[in-house]
Amino acid sequence: MAEKRGDPESEEIGDSTAFAAAFSVSRETLARFETYERILIQWQKAVNLVSPASLEHLWHRHFADSAQLARLVPRDAHHLVDLGSGGGFPGLVLAILMEERRLQTGVRSPRITLVESDQRKGAFLREAARSVGVAVEILSKRIESRETQLTVGAVDVVTARAFAPLDRLLTWAAGLFGPDTVGLFLKGRDVTTEMEDARRVFGFDAELVPSLTDPEGRIAVVRHLSRLV
Repeated sequence: MAEKRGDPESEEIGDSTAFAAAFSVSRETLARFETYERILIQWQKAVNLVSPASLEHLWHRHFADSAQLARLVPRDAHHLVDLGSGGGFPGLVLAILMEERRLQTGVRSPRITLVESDQRKGAFLREAARSVGVAVEILSKRIESRETQLTVGAVDVVTARAFAPLDRLLTWAAGLFGPDTVGLFLKGRDVTTEMEDARRVFGFDAELVPSLTDPEGRIAVVRHLSRLV
């Protein structure tokens, strides 16, 4: 296991201006995020998309936390699947940023599938994606279902945030991993313990990349996943 050095942000990304500066997004992309913010706040009144306490820190805790994965998505990725998308984190944020990358560089955006079994959250994701103008697929099924995994098949990138401990997450994601698949999982302070638990069942290579938004957070970058037992 290797841990990359990073330079985590010490100041909170508290609004759209700070977000635009931190991630160098265009005005058009920033407008998409501002639309996303407005719709999420509207829907939050009826559907618990994020914890109420984090809502006033939306740009830092949710948008920026998710956006930091974009730099780790391979440029040649064809299909990205986000597990337990909830309010769209990180999957819908990445869809917006992949469209930004396409417009800036001409690199084709990957197909993005958001897996969210909660029907109300799925409805939110459809409305949010339509409103911000990005193309995503919403799969309103449970990822642990064998049928779901067969439907999706092997992909290039698997992402997840605040979804499950790593051993359970890899159990659910294993059917989506091919030889070159990379997993990008936003984890907290217990990631080392989670990795030790996961290695009882799986073999894999991993890097821990420091989070830009949480001094104690890490991004677990997982490759070459295989089941041991």
